[in-house]
Amino acid sequence: MHLCHMYSLSISVGDEGFTCDKCREIVRLTEKISELETRIQTLIEDSKNVRALDTALDASSSGSPVHCSVPVTVPLQQGNWVTVRRHSRGSKHHSSVPIKTLNRFSPLSDAPTEKPGESALVIGDSIVRNVKIETPATIVQCLPGARAPDILANLKVLANAKRKYSKIVIHAGANDVRLRQSEITKNKIKEVCELASMMSDTVICSGPLPAYHGDEMHSRLSSLNGWMSKWCPQNNIGFIDNWTSFCGRPDLLKRDGLHPSWGGAALLSRNMAHSLRVCT
Repeated sequence: MHLCHMYSLSISVGDEGFTCDKCREIVRLTEKISELETRIQTLIEDSKNVRALDTALDASSSGSPVHCSVPVTVPLQQGNWVTVRRHSRGSKHHSSVPIKTLNRFSPLSDAPTEKPGESALVIGDSIVRNVKIETPATIVQCLPGARAPDILANLKVLANAKRKYSKIVIHAGANDVRLRQSEITKNKIKEVCELASMMSDTVICSGPLPAYHGDEMHSRLSSLNGWMSKWCPQNNIGFIDNWTSFCGRPDLLKRDGLHPSWGGAALLSRNMAHSLRVCT
């Protein structure tokens, strides 16, 4: 007898026994909505950077002195100004229209609240977007969509600027496992930790969350978490076991089953704050 899974949307589209076409379509649309929500959050972060740069340009064009930090580019994307010549019919005059390109993986700027050497640094992908840590003083740098190589590139820029931090927390992996290259991901995380060790005496890896975003991704993140839990202590790197805290608690994640909800972000913040206090 065929069963309808109308009220069991947790079942994956690819699961065997999924015989109802309407249920299949509902699950497909639900997964698509989750992907779009994640994309919207990334676009919101990008638009904030664009507005900040537009404000600086407006002030510059009005003749007011402007002092701003231009994002240093990383290999993923160029962040320079490009001048495009626009031709008009019947005229020999040309106008130059500056077009700006923005690097959403730009490294930390000289923000007024930043005190390198005294503050701790939390750097990671969009999972750390809503992380708030007041004690100890901590700078949180969120890089939406970033993988370990992107975090490495940002740390290199900071290292070249002679930046030092009391402690560094690294959160990566959710975007890396999508590539299905486990050994490459491990090697890149090792490189990130090695560079961070040159910028701080204490480096901590924040383990991945148990994402409910499909069986394959959950399995790969579980494997990565297991490897990190062993490799970090063996190499004098702190490790935050977020997996145990979040396991069996889907309420701590948003509808996409990947990013932490407000409650999840608060728990992640507490986990990181605790490690920053006890790790030396």
